[in-house]
Amino acid sequence: MRKPEIVALVSERAGITKKAAAQALTAFVDTIHTSLQSENKKIRIADLGTFRVIEMAARRGVNPRTGKQMTIKAMRLPRFSPSKALKGAVLGKK
Repeated sequence: MRKPEIVALVSERAGITKKAAAQALTAFVDTIHTSLQSENKKIRIADLGTFRVIEMAARRGVNPRTGKQMTIKAMRLPRFSPSKALKGAVLGKK
């Protein structure tokens, strides 16, 4: 499912215009981006899941093309863990 399809469903279910639904979805995604960039390292949304930032240390790796050893820089990466309710919905449980 792509963004226009999500906007259409939100618009229909919430009884609002597609423009308002698109603005709400964009604001929601922007809020998650901004929060994870700042000091908030975890965002929990009931019935959806938890967005968090993990810190990966620098490590040694191998370039698959050349076979040479290389250093992979330390980085911060986003992770998502689904809630129990979301897992149940996917499995068809209520």
